[in-house]
Amino acid sequence: MSAAGKEAAVLLGDEAVALGCLHAGISAAYGYPGTPSTEILEYLIAAFKGQADAGEPAPPARWCVNEKTALEAALGVSFAGRRSVVTMKHVGLNVASDPFINGALLGIKGGLVVAVADDPGMHSSQNEQDSRFYAAFAGLPCLEPRSQQEAYDMTREAFDISEEFHLPVLLRLTTRLSHARSAVIGAAPRRENPLAKAEDRQHWMLLPGFARENYRALLEKQERLLAWSTAHGANRLEAGGEDRSLVVLSSGLGGNYYEENLADLVKSRGSAPPWLHIGAYPLPAASIRELCRGAGRVLVIEEGQPFIEERLRGILPAALAISGRGDGALPATGELDPDKVRRALGLPPRPGVVLPDAAIGGEGLDPARIPGRPPQLCQGCPHGDSYETIRRATADLPSVAITADIGCYSLGAMPPYGVPETIVCMGASIGMAKGAAEAGIRHAVAVIGDSTFLHSGMTGLIDAVRADLPMTVVILDNSIVAMTGCQETMVPSEELPSLIRGLGVKAEHLVVLEAKKPLLEENTARLRAEIRYRGLSVVIFKRECLEAFRKRKSHNR
Repeated sequence: MSAAGKEAAVLLGDEAVALGCLHAGISAAYGYPGTPSTEILEYLIAAFKGQADAGEPAPPARWCVNEKTALEAALGVSFAGRRSVVTMKHVGLNVASDPFINGALLGIKGGLVVAVADDPGMHSSQNEQDSRFYAAFAGLPCLEPRSQQEAYDMTREAFDISEEFHLPVLLRLTTRLSHARSAVIGAAPRRENPLAKAEDRQHWMLLPGFARENYRALLEKQERLLAWSTAHGANRLEAGGEDRSLVVLSSGLGGNYYEENLADLVKSRGSAPPWLHIGAYPLPAASIRELCRGAGRVLVIEEGQPFIEERLRGILPAALAISGRGDGALPATGELDPDKVRRALGLPPRPGVVLPDAAIGGEGLDPARIPGRPPQLCQGCPHGDSYETIRRATADLPSVAITADIGCYSLGAMPPYGVPETIVCMGASIGMAKGAAEAGIRHAVAVIGDSTFLHSGMTGLIDAVRADLPMTVVILDNSIVAMTGCQETMVPSEELPSLIRGLGVKAEHLVVLEAKKPLLEENTARLRAEIRYRGLSVVIFKRECLEAFRKRKSHNR
């Protein structure tokens, strides 16, 4: 889908970003799947495959083993003078933080955009962290679109900004924008950059002597970046009426929610309050001071953490009342919506429809009384059989710790399984089991998926091999990255045992089992024997994901 010229296409926010990358003339795209960012790279993979199938030259668009390796590959593309994009979710930026922050000191040549999708409300994440803090910490420009059209436009612009300032650019998305659709009109595509390797080695080698000079150069760029953001069209200041008892500062989707309530606000006040919307960072301090000149109170409406709100104290007089997520005017956690913003603006609730609730026996539908429907493992999922095996194998053992990891198998912590005791971050299960064993837990079991093991479990396993503690690593191998839509893993299932042996695990304590109900008793006995072994063992439970199986069959028809 080209969506070039005046022809509109209805796209997800993620797809709008991907189209912006295509039209900006990228030469490569990398990422690691993570909701809500996954669709960006999936769109690019499909688009480039279509080009290749048509006999046209097509750039690479690849899933990588983790976010760090993805960003490092993109740095290599930039060094070669060409444009690239890296996609990830917010917690993935933690993994990529080393090249991300150090990338600010490099002489970026080909434009490099890091598209990060934050997840306010934790729909599929373990925290609500706000990626704008990373951009500020690294001293990098950040763009935050508020619509699918802006997502397209800002993505294209981000590559130009990257090449103008010789810096990576963070494109910050959120779940509601990433996964909602709207019409997008594209512009004429740009050609790829020619291959032209960076010539100044000093800007690409962070040896201390060079790094000090590069850091000074980064600090000197901050004034130019501030002038750029102050003049940016996304940072628009609207004067409003003469009543300055309230001024409004919004960012991202917060601007949409404010505008949805603006007509009622004008009706109640007689005029609109002064309003500054921010879509480009660093924060335009001069515009903020102009907005708040003579104000009684400033309300900050931002999706995510109180990034802007916390920084206003360094820009505005201490006596000025600042409201938002920090003082409770808006909820401290979760996504915003028009009704939450409405309350913060002092407007009465909008009338709603009371639905009949005969099933519950009440007069109206009370959300607090509706039973929750938490996610569950699919019926027939191989992880269910694996967890039942683990549960039986550890049932009467003394001193047991079962640490798990990030993936769809995290749902094994829910009924009817209730097996894992910890879930922290990608790869943590192995390190935590090692720590538990060293602390004195007699039977430590780490549960990790095949893709998560490749992402960040291998290094933990090397630590465990070196220590040779009494612990068992259980790898749930369903041959796919299941939770994010069945992307292929970096290492095929049949090659996983040889990789693990290569890391130093003893062959006699590397066991491969088929995760099937008829083999439950046999698998329980074999797993129990490895858990009781007074050294490191690895047990692989192997069976293809049902969703991946269905997709494979449908594609082969």
